[in-house]
Amino acid sequence: MILTACGASGTAVHSSFGPTSGPKLESGPTYEVKLGNVGGLGPVLVTGQGLTLYLFEPDHQSRSTCGGLCAVQWPPLIVPKGTPAPIAGPGIKASLLGTSVRADGTIQITYNRWPLYRWLPDLHPGQATGQGLHNLGGLWYVMNAAGSAVTTK
Repeated sequence: MILTACGASGTAVHSSFGPTSGPKLESGPTYEVKLGNVGGLGPVLVTGQGLTLYLFEPDHQSRSTCGGLCAVQWPPLIVPKGTPAPIAGPGIKASLLGTSVRADGTIQITYNRWPLYRWLPDLHPGQATGQGLHNLGGLWYVMNAAGSAVTTK
């Protein structure tokens, strides 16, 4: 399968991963943040399409430190141009949902001040293959509804 994602600069990035069988993507917008059950981790933040979201520990609840190759492998969750704000879906505390301006000028969605990212190998709802991964200078974790990292592997 060829997966096309948008890097931090808005440039299309194509990547190829193995078999594509698995749960179908949900129909919500990519800029919606909601809770979803992810195997063994409980309810964690996911996109409107059900794809798992991650925080990057080096961000320290501030601006993103993930750019370049990092933002290609871990695409930031971006508010599309012309969209006024992210959507707080089921289980999300709207008061914790926010945004931050990235170095390239795009608007990244945050939760409890943590910039949110996807992991390209997670192709289907319920996958969290980036959980606890030490990659590109730091650890990556899923997040619970309270806005805290879930450090279970």
